[in-house]
Amino acid sequence: MRATAAYGTLGALVLTAAAVAPAAGAPLPLRPTGPAQGDTAEARGAAVAAERAAAAGINWGRCPSVERLPRSVRCGTVTVPVDYANPDGDSIKLTVSRRAATGPKAKRQGPLVYNPGGPGGNGMNFPLYSLFLGGTWKKLNESYDFIGFAPRGVGRSGPISCTDPAEYWKTPQESPRNPSEQFKQRKNKEAKAYAAGCAKRQGKRLDHFTTPNNARDLDVLRAALGQRQLNYLGVSYGTYIGSVYATLFPTHVRRLVLDSIVNPDPQQIWYQANLNQSLAFEDRWTDWKTWVARHHDVYGLGRTADAVQKNYDAVRDTLERKPAGGEIGPRELLETYLGTGYTDELWAPRAYALAEFRKGNRKPLIEAARHHPGVAASAENSAAVYTTTECADAPWPREWERWDRDNTEIARKAPFETWENAWMNLPCAYWQGKHSTPLEVGAEPGALPPVLLLAATGDAATPYEGALEVRRRLPDSVLVTERGAGTHGLSGGPNPCVNRHLEKYLLDGEVPSSDASCSARPEPEPEYGAPERRALPGMPAHLGVIRPHVRR
Repeated sequence: MRATAAYGTLGALVLTAAAVAPAAGAPLPLRPTGPAQGDTAEARGAAVAAERAAAAGINWGRCPSVERLPRSVRCGTVTVPVDYANPDGDSIKLTVSRRAATGPKAKRQGPLVYNPGGPGGNGMNFPLYSLFLGGTWKKLNESYDFIGFAPRGVGRSGPISCTDPAEYWKTPQESPRNPSEQFKQRKNKEAKAYAAGCAKRQGKRLDHFTTPNNARDLDVLRAALGQRQLNYLGVSYGTYIGSVYATLFPTHVRRLVLDSIVNPDPQQIWYQANLNQSLAFEDRWTDWKTWVARHHDVYGLGRTADAVQKNYDAVRDTLERKPAGGEIGPRELLETYLGTGYTDELWAPRAYALAEFRKGNRKPLIEAARHHPGVAASAENSAAVYTTTECADAPWPREWERWDRDNTEIARKAPFETWENAWMNLPCAYWQGKHSTPLEVGAEPGALPPVLLLAATGDAATPYEGALEVRRRLPDSVLVTERGAGTHGLSGGPNPCVNRHLEKYLLDGEVPSSDASCSARPEPEPEYGAPERRALPGMPAHLGVIRPHVRR
């Protein structure tokens, strides 16, 4: 989903022996489990594309200046078909980045491919993690080449667009708590126009930006890297790509880490998943308000969660009447405070900005919420990939009455982000391309090597039930749970217990004998005037900058 804030202070966490029980359920009907994926045109096309990529390899050279990567990182491209059923047709050149393993040759284990999430996330900056973040990432880079890439449609990988970036990124925007019928009809017209823009700009390519094709692209990248098997770390939406890859190419998996896990149940992809996400964000929003209330002596925003909400609503109402700096309105406020649901590293900065606004100082909030014009094109590109992928991946309700009924019901319990979530996904109701049937993710016991799953019980972007579902569908997986936390994106973060499991798996191939738990870090200390932490774009969910255009 949306990327988030930089690391804070490391906390002491304890590994416990408590096991997580897999979700109950009947045995799963499984799709083909071999690398050929059955005798389909897409399967044959994927095999052809991988064979060609293996022969061509990757011509590594200096990265283009637009990537803003140092000389120690090399770049190249890998060619994939737009349509795997027609491997001789149109193609896309995926951009790829690489930082070579830094340790002695005896320690090296080949490439580690990374996807930061999305749909629409760009992983080209992954090679920088070991340089700028150190810790676990530096250890892993001693043994692995760090491989980042921009998935199809993202960045310079055959980029897609659905509307004018300046129009998409303009501010301020309305976001009524209780939208009127007139406002709802306006949003329907906007969604219909956006869907038409996607169809007009993408033409025949529209149907081919799907998760199964992202998984096939991953296998072509594996072949281009000269590897018989893949080492892969996927975060958030990257976990859905990874679980689909494990289903389509089980014999091609060497090490597979799925971190902050999308529920792959076809009934969840994607309409129901977004409804569930709105409920989960409400819980995390309450966690933040409760924390702020406990520190009323610092922030002065109220001694109860309800009192904090009233202060937030007062700011929202003020921005509705007069946007701050002429550019920060209710929607910009919401998208900024949505970050509190991703990481508690944003709790103090957001409390400070709200408190200062109530005192008459608007500058901290404006700085946190401002849409910088220089990223308009990349923001619109990410939004286009997000929409195109989710709309093409699965069936969506076509009747506005269904959307209205479901979101009205959810909004009664979870008013914080429900309607904005609905507006973001509404173009799928008017989609002019094909809606696919989601793949039935799963593997027979013994079909895969051990798979490491990482999840936090309070994750709002990818609720914990998704981890339990993947644990059930991939019986060779082991789940490590961060309990009592809402972190989205655990790998390489501030939890040493989680990182020990990650390192033992990727470096030594070892997983716990059964599902394991890590204690959450202590809640953050209040800090009045806490700085807005910003990091490199495309970093894991606990490292980047909150924006609403990439949802997982």
